[in-house]
Amino acid sequence: MIVLSGAEIVLPDRILSPGTLVIDAGRIVDIRPGSVQAGTASLFHGHYILPGFIDVHVHGIAGVDSLDDGAIAAMSVRLPRHGVTGFCPTTVACSAAALRRVLAQVAGARREPQPRGARVLPAHLESNFINAEYVGAQPVACLRAPRAALDGWARRAGRAGGSGEDGEGGETFDGAEILREIERAAPDVGIVTVAPELDGGLDLIAWLTSRGHRVSLGHSGATYEQAQAGIAAGARHATHLFNRMPRLDHRAPGLAGAVLQTDEVAAELICDGVHVHPALIRTAVAAKRPQKIFAITDGTGAAGLPDGGRATLGGRTITARSGAAYLDDGTLAGSVLTMDAALRVLVERIGLSLVDAATMCATTPARELGLVGHGLLAVDAAADIVVLDAQLAVVQTYVGGQLAYSRPT
Repeated sequence: MIVLSGAEIVLPDRILSPGTLVIDAGRIVDIRPGSVQAGTASLFHGHYILPGFIDVHVHGIAGVDSLDDGAIAAMSVRLPRHGVTGFCPTTVACSAAALRRVLAQVAGARREPQPRGARVLPAHLESNFINAEYVGAQPVACLRAPRAALDGWARRAGRAGGSGEDGEGGETFDGAEILREIERAAPDVGIVTVAPELDGGLDLIAWLTSRGHRVSLGHSGATYEQAQAGIAAGARHATHLFNRMPRLDHRAPGLAGAVLQTDEVAAELICDGVHVHPALIRTAVAAKRPQKIFAITDGTGAAGLPDGGRATLGGRTITARSGAAYLDDGTLAGSVLTMDAALRVLVERIGLSLVDAATMCATTPARELGLVGHGLLAVDAAADIVVLDAQLAVVQTYVGGQLAYSRPT
């Protein structure tokens, strides 16, 4: 049994100050007001206890990229120092062979979790089925047309073979092979980003949702009407709202406008103050409420590195500088953000309460991903917990009641 006492406990609707939280057998068994005596508990006066953070969009951390060998287990071990207790390993567009390798890693990491690691959740494929005009740092050579992919999948019904298109690293594959990899690893594929305006995009959304995958609209030039059609086809998620989509315009609201006014869709926001201006973060939260906003990092292997630090994103070199990650040609290539820093931005720069910030960093991701008993502090919930100091820096992280990270003293 573990007793954490004296901290301000961030509950779903209020802060208990001070409070005591009791963990037993991996679950929260009691939350009560007040402190207990020293010697019977770990005392955290002047600290905060929050639900562990869940990052649904993270490509890497501290020099590790999700497409590297051994990356998923390594990310699992590195993320708890930033308060993360669960994450969706996120890929850029890649070859079918590379996708097969990373999904095998995801399956293995979920089957045999790291002893002091964050929970590995089904992957987020940022994917091969996005708009080349809004590709950002994604490799254009790996993009495939949804219509051709669906037609090829239907013709061959899972048989081996490809069309001979050139892919990343000289490998050849077609879109149907990507769909076969998604089917092969179905339990380990959670979110798939799709541009709905592409030929066959709406049919692909329906194909994915019928198989239990969560479709996200993103890297897209969709008009308001095309975005609404994607939502009608089953999309319930938006990939890094405002980034890699048309600018919000009062006469042409586009994809961003459709997401902001549609209650069924939960939207990701990169909460670093670089990718999205703080004023627009406030606007999005006001429009959709914290219950429909995911705070994400879009973190890369450059996250946690100093300015000038070098890493890779899907095999391409990136550099950390000026608060983000960039390709050598200057293209913005994801962030250097971590989830603890995202929480600090939400509280200190955006002006949210700790309750609302914890909702965006933990509760909304858990609920939208169907993780019952996760993402909140409540009796019988999983003991996935982060302890923060008065400056909102991570002191301890627990995953399933086990200490996964403790800040050196």
